[in-house]
Amino acid sequence: MSETKETIPVIEDDAVEIDLVELFYYLRHKLVWLILAVILGGVIAGAVSYYLLTPKYEATAKVYMVSASSDSLINLSDLNLGTSLSADYEEMLRIRPVYEKIVEELELDYTYEEFLKLIEISTVGNTRVLQITVETQDPEESKNIANLLADHAENYLPELMETSEPNVAEYAIVPEEPSSPNIIMNTAIGALAALVLLGGSFTVKFVMDDTFKSADDIERIFGVMPLTVIPESDSKELKSKKRRKKGKKRR
Repeated sequence: MSETKETIPVIEDDAVEIDLVELFYYLRHKLVWLILAVILGGVIAGAVSYYLLTPKYEATAKVYMVSASSDSLINLSDLNLGTSLSADYEEMLRIRPVYEKIVEELELDYTYEEFLKLIEISTVGNTRVLQITVETQDPEESKNIANLLADHAENYLPELMETSEPNVAEYAIVPEEPSSPNIIMNTAIGALAALVLLGGSFTVKFVMDDTFKSADDIERIFGVMPLTVIPESDSKELKSKKRRKKGKKRR
């Protein structure tokens, strides 16, 4: 007679299955740590933004790129000219002669490359309004640079380009609040980053934990039910019970 031997099925699939319900309860068990991580991450990010990052101030001036070719009326050719010149003015306001004039008048110590990083020139939507924005660490300096750029757009560049003069629609004012850093946003990002980092580490620990915690785990992995299950017990409590029994016997 040939004897048949029962073999335990070998799992060849290396894929890791994640029980989302178990993961949810596992993370809920770590809820206190997750809340502490959110608070700590937000506090650290907010403190760094408030105490270590230098605030910057943004000032904006606006130039209207249309002027009347006649003394009083703006015709269609003026509108078309203003539209076509907007892109030209965006580039011409970044040329080195304009930079040299502003540096000389305001006695600045920026290099040409640093100066270009301070300014942002763009057209507002589909309009003929040119927006000149300057961001520096000094609110007064931001205002002065933006207004000088607007003046050069009105006076210096038309002469250089041999075109009609645009009009300054709005001069910049001294900004009262810093444009950066955004402390509220940085605090929220820090809190979220801490939550994701700690939650991710807990999730990795949960997935990498291959110990058996119940009979269901053995049945799910090996396909067989265990013959017996040893219930959990408190070893300290058992020792204390044994001591009490020994004490009673001696009496």
